[in-house]
Amino acid sequence: MSRDRNKALIDALHAIWCSGNLGAIPDVYASDFVVHWAKSAHDPETRGHEGIRQAIAGLKDSFPDWHERVVDMVIEGDRVVTRYISTGTHLGTFNGIKPTVNRIEIDEMSIYRIEDGKVAEQWCLADDLMLLRQIGGG
Repeated sequence: MSRDRNKALIDALHAIWCSGNLGAIPDVYASDFVVHWAKSAHDPETRGHEGIRQAIAGLKDSFPDWHERVVDMVIEGDRVVTRYISTGTHLGTFNGIKPTVNRIEIDEMSIYRIEDGKVAEQWCLADDLMLLRQIGGG
């Protein structure tokens, strides 16, 4: 894929996380997609369309106004890297922590592998400690 197409694909991925438009998942993610979360995550991998639907829906339940602002994007061959700032308001239970109505802002980075015009794999690293501190859980 061209650099422009790779950029558009990753912009569409971040738009799904911002909007919660789960219907757009098949347009962006490969059916056998896998995301590798930080090793400290409850479940360090999420697989397939259903797995990513659950991840996005769960996050949007906890932070309905979740937004990801891409700060940097690097494209090289079939890999795209984004550095982004995620924000939201803690309005639903998150990792067992009841809603605090606290506003959060965390730094995240992801590496995406693109295959056949879809995101096939992602490695994600988020400042989870800062998120927990901001909602009073750490």
